[in-house]
Amino acid sequence: MQTFGAFLVSLLVAGTTALPASNADTLSVKVARNPDFVPNGPLALAKAYLKYDTPMPKELSDVLDKLNINLKRGDTGTVTNFPQPDQYDREYLAEVDIGTPPQKLYLDFDTGSSDLWVFSTETPSNEVKGQTLWSPAKSTSAKKLQGYTWKISYADKSGSSGDVYQDVVSIGGLTVKNQAVESAQQVSAQFTNSPPKSSGLLGLGFDNINRVKPQSQKTWFSNIKSSLKAPLFTSYLKAGAEGTYNFGYIDSNQYTGNITYTSADGSRGYWGFTSTGYQVGSSGFQSESINGIADTGTSLLLLPNDVVQAYWSQVNGAYYDQNAPGYIFTCGTSLPDFSFGIENTAITVPGKYMSYGYADPDANTCYGGIQSDNGGLTIFGDVGLKASFVVYDAGNMQLGWAQGK
Repeated sequence: MQTFGAFLVSLLVAGTTALPASNADTLSVKVARNPDFVPNGPLALAKAYLKYDTPMPKELSDVLDKLNINLKRGDTGTVTNFPQPDQYDREYLAEVDIGTPPQKLYLDFDTGSSDLWVFSTETPSNEVKGQTLWSPAKSTSAKKLQGYTWKISYADKSGSSGDVYQDVVSIGGLTVKNQAVESAQQVSAQFTNSPPKSSGLLGLGFDNINRVKPQSQKTWFSNIKSSLKAPLFTSYLKAGAEGTYNFGYIDSNQYTGNITYTSADGSRGYWGFTSTGYQVGSSGFQSESINGIADTGTSLLLLPNDVVQAYWSQVNGAYYDQNAPGYIFTCGTSLPDFSFGIENTAITVPGKYMSYGYADPDANTCYGGIQSDNGGLTIFGDVGLKASFVVYDAGNMQLGWAQGK
């Protein structure tokens, strides 16, 4: 058991405790679909594999090399430019104010991570490609946490890192004082080459995977949840349209039918859950326990091989193309719906969501929105979440799912 003295020392080491500074107990945040977003299947797949340390298939590395795209970083810290930089833009971005006076940044809300990190005036100029920068020197409320650093490393040795401040962070009408803000002094190429809209991430995962050392920090949601009407938030992402994150309440106008709740597992830091099976089109429901996570920071729906094969076997002409790599099909082909089980009900993802942009425009082939998790973490990313209304209930450690309107 931690003694009061040890607890007090830990507070002094960590700096001032982050506290909510708002009277509001609910918040609705609009997330705009980035107009510069251009889907690129292999890049989306590579990002997901790197994020969760999933082994990178050789054919995927080969494709990235052919495209002159390098996700790795050498000892010199140089970054290879992308032929089409906007392909790495985040699809959904939310407005966040940091500092005093407020500095407006557009960040990606990511339920698959737990760090609030931003491009800043400390980021090397060769690693900035038009992003809006946070300037701690221009914030009268910014306080540097001496000796504190953060680092996000990927399986290919690339990563992002920097130092840590505490500052005022406001989203809509909700404000946290002394929120940990991680200032980037080195940025992975996948983030450098995402101009000009996305200036970083705001993690909505659990505190146990926050990357700050020597003492991890709380997420913005973790700091604000005690002042909310209910300690939860919801995601309502929409295909090709503005989406919404709500904090502290559930908006019944954003879903149809009932919300079905299932236990959430946060032991690994993610919003983990178990799906009860799947269905392809009008074929029968296949009961199967599928352990995965709900991740708004991943674009694709990454599932076990047997599920992926079952889906694409129902699409005329679809096949696994090692040159892609991934499942591709002739653009314009009618695709079956895909449903995944939540307890005794199911969420249906329309077939049209399963087309994730061109694989080869000249050959009129498109890249599948559902791909293999390659034996790694199963990820219910944006392809599936666009069809869903999801409740992230930290108070009861559960995820609620309903069909989005």
